[in-house]
Amino acid sequence: MGADERGCIKGYFGMVESIGGMFGESFAEAWRRRFGTEPTAAGHGLDRLLAHRSVRDFIPRPLAPELRSVLFAAAQSAATSSHLSGWSAIAVDDPELRESMAIACGDQRQIRSAGMFLAFLIDHARLRECAARHGVEPTGLDTLEMVVVSAVDAAIAAERLVVAAEALGLGTCYIGALRNQPERVAELLHLPRGTFGLFGLCVGEPTAEARAEIKPRLGSAVQFMSDRYAASPDLPEFEDRMATFYASQGQDASVRWSARTARRVTVAGLSGRERLGAAMRAQGLLAAEF
Repeated sequence: MGADERGCIKGYFGMVESIGGMFGESFAEAWRRRFGTEPTAAGHGLDRLLAHRSVRDFIPRPLAPELRSVLFAAAQSAATSSHLSGWSAIAVDDPELRESMAIACGDQRQIRSAGMFLAFLIDHARLRECAARHGVEPTGLDTLEMVVVSAVDAAIAAERLVVAAEALGLGTCYIGALRNQPERVAELLHLPRGTFGLFGLCVGEPTAEARAEIKPRLGSAVQFMSDRYAASPDLPEFEDRMATFYASQGQDASVRWSARTARRVTVAGLSGRERLGAAMRAQGLLAAEF
């Protein structure tokens, strides 16, 4: 890489960092918004990790190729089980294709405006090709284990990219609705057998008017347990914090978090994703018994 290219990257990063200043909560402030308590220790530079939020309003400006390459490198530096790297990602740059993907993914505006939109995939096609080159029948790829391994690896890689992007002042938003119409996504992206669209990821420069707040999380004691599973989590405190958050967002604070969660875990709340097993099998993933 020449001096001019390094200078271009440095200058671009500086610009993006200044844009990202609107989400510049201190570690202590981010902790209070996230958990409703005072921090138990100093953050030591971890401010941006706690200040994560989903951004849905982006300046419609493509990310520079140099910046994309750095973000991709961060993602590919994530841990991967057995060094298989059983995932891939497709950057959807063509405007017409981006529009079609937005419609297939619940008609979400952030997909249209983000500087970069990625579709993360389970990718067993590459693993099957490796096996074929060496005359091996890849029977393990028909198992649920290999689907889980590849899905976990894709999520780890995407989150590493998110952390890198947010460190540079960019905003991000995951798109689970990539799984709403898996057959349509496969058609649009020309996915071969052995691949499957897992989730999307928007990355870009937040607009000055972007309304993105730190959303409360469960208390650590609810999700981090000691020695054995705690069967009766203490939720009222968290639900009170969520009610305050709902009210601040103009939502009905009388509908508790647990009630919203109960609706979301019904089949009706899955937005078509209850067909995921069949869609995976149609793409050549999972043996018939699954």
